[in-house]
Amino acid sequence: MAKQFHQLSDVLIRFIQAQHIFFVGSAAASGQVNISPKGMDSLRVLDPNRIVWRNLTGSGNETAGHLAQLNRMTLMWCGFETKPMILRTYGTGRTLHPRDADFAALNALFPASDGARQIYDVTVDIVQTSCGYAVPFMEYAGERDVLSQWAAQKGPDGIAQYWDTRNRHTIDGIPTHILDTDQT
Repeated sequence: MAKQFHQLSDVLIRFIQAQHIFFVGSAAASGQVNISPKGMDSLRVLDPNRIVWRNLTGSGNETAGHLAQLNRMTLMWCGFETKPMILRTYGTGRTLHPRDADFAALNALFPASDGARQIYDVTVDIVQTSCGYAVPFMEYAGERDVLSQWAAQKGPDGIAQYWDTRNRHTIDGIPTHILDTDQT
């Protein structure tokens, strides 16, 4: 039932655009494999082989550390509401921090957010669809505003302090390069 492609078709791009959640998978050469759910209007398909998604400040920072060691990423969408389908893209990702030259232009593709931490610029190598027949129906009830409120309350200085104390390393101790001093 699974089908593989070298790029996203217009039909698959529309499927992605209709989803309210996607999942990110990453791993370093050793240690924990990370799978994270993402939402909040944080993904754009720029062309059939290029996706960018914005990572907001949160409790972990696994993807940044993993990509610094082993540059591979999987993105996954599930058709919860209508068409039963699972869509995965496999590829490589470039991590952009707010200090990087391309960050501002790509960040402008998304709604303003005080908590913008990284942008991942993903090159898609393989696209795979599968049936999704066992994925349950789930109804979208709306976005949560808890993370946005948290970031606004922290403000830029509070977020920088949070990055310093909570986001410098993965759970396996891999540097995430969230701050300039991590790269020395």
